[in-house]
Amino acid sequence: MTPELPQATLKVATLNVNGLRSALRKGLADWVERTAPDVLLLQEVRADPMPDALSGYQSVWFPAQKPGYSGVSILSRFPLTDVRVGLMHGALDAEGRVLSAVVQGVRFASVYLPSGSRGERQIFKDEALVVFQGWTEALLAEGTPLVIGGDYNVAHQELDLKNWRSNQKNSGFLPHERAWMTAHLAGGLTDTHRASLGELPAYTWWSNRSGAFDNDVGWRIDYLLAAGIAVQSVQADRFARLSDHAPIVGTVVLSEGSGVE
Repeated sequence: MTPELPQATLKVATLNVNGLRSALRKGLADWVERTAPDVLLLQEVRADPMPDALSGYQSVWFPAQKPGYSGVSILSRFPLTDVRVGLMHGALDAEGRVLSAVVQGVRFASVYLPSGSRGERQIFKDEALVVFQGWTEALLAEGTPLVIGGDYNVAHQELDLKNWRSNQKNSGFLPHERAWMTAHLAGGLTDTHRASLGELPAYTWWSNRSGAFDNDVGWRIDYLLAAGIAVQSVQADRFARLSDHAPIVGTVVLSEGSGVE
């Protein structure tokens, strides 16, 4: 039975599954049972709504119009209220990239920002960053505690990717993308994973090229951001191996008087 009563904390997890069906074949259901998140934010689900994919959760879905592409979802052991779908931007919403809902008084958002390359997709990504920033600022202005989990496809600092020197002209670590991430956080969001890590390197995505994962040649492009509420003990489960991304797990503190950590 889905719990209804408030509790002092909520465990939250975010993961780019790189295809939900693929992640389920790789053991996602077992990982969820072991980890027991109260709120699970999924990106790149590449599937139409699958409400029974993981037992014990209510869910909301925002698939892309193109079959087998993009899409985000939120699953919760508690009721999901005030569900908001998309960014009110036709091209971005056609790709199913942003979905949010309130759980126990906290708005949770599952976000999958575009990856970029030279040409039109980088232009599209740059536009997406501007639109998403406006969406975030509007939410922050509402004053409801906010937790954003997702794949931003941006590594913020040199510490956030192994080979930063050779990637300074590549999408995901371009100077203007990094500057955007700085401004995004300065608006009132805390990078809770980095706050937990301190100055330690830790990555959340590895190329499928031979040796990248084994040699830990990765990027930290997945985030768990918070405003108006503390998220503690945040870490990436590097060895979950459910996709080419690692899930990030943290504890949202619901007690009164908690601040962002």
